[in-house]
Amino acid sequence: MAHALSEPVKQANNGRWSDFGIRLASAAVLGPIALLALWYGGLAWTALIVVALIGLGTEWARLAGYQMFSPVALVTAVGMAGTAVLALQAGFAAGFGALLLLSLAVWRLAGRFAAAGVPYAGIGGLALLWLRLQPATGLRDTLFLVVVIWATDIGAYLAGRVIGGVKLAPRISPGKTWSGSIGGLLIGGFTGALMTRGMHGIDWWALIPAAMLSFFAQAGDLLESAVKRHLGVKDSGDTIPGHGGLFDRLDGFLAAAPVAALLALYVQGGLPLWR
Repeated sequence: MAHALSEPVKQANNGRWSDFGIRLASAAVLGPIALLALWYGGLAWTALIVVALIGLGTEWARLAGYQMFSPVALVTAVGMAGTAVLALQAGFAAGFGALLLLSLAVWRLAGRFAAAGVPYAGIGGLALLWLRLQPATGLRDTLFLVVVIWATDIGAYLAGRVIGGVKLAPRISPGKTWSGSIGGLLIGGFTGALMTRGMHGIDWWALIPAAMLSFFAQAGDLLESAVKRHLGVKDSGDTIPGHGGLFDRLDGFLAAAPVAALLALYVQGGLPLWR
């Protein structure tokens, strides 16, 4: 009897961690590529953002019901990538203006839902590009954002599976728990605060923006989950093994990057965004 009762528990525990290995393997491959592009900046970072925008545009068009090489997918993908190039050539105000025009064009071509993906992915993409290309603080600010979001994801994943408990938003994302959300917020916040001073303790001033970015990253995750729930799909795509599609992996960045850019703009004076 005891053995029979333990089997479902054992299977549930195995299910909890069933995707851990493949998620780890994907992160081990993609993480260094992203970090190298971030470190070198310039053309390497721009190319990474452009490729990501092409993938996001194609993926969103497929979510909207269009084939990968349909006119809607091509217009969305190439148009979003073009806004990044335009932003570099003519300024980021021009890039954001082009995003607005592209949204209207896609709306006319394919409807409101298809058009919504343009600002959803495009604003975050341009914010990531702008943040890294700042000459004085670009590397530090973007690395801070990346570390906080990665730490939030890891903290939420581990806390949610180890502790479990009450669901955070069962109608939107049944797998997310309050313990995971709080764990992600704490680990993301404190990791950012630790990172800013290296081995010299915690920069308590950095805890505030780190917690803000962690919060918005999780909000972005919930937003993407709501979109998938509305469409009745499990993942936004199958681009990344263990993670699903690009939106599944980048949802936190798309929501938190504009916040990081606004914080960096607010601070002024060539200081990092946490000062």
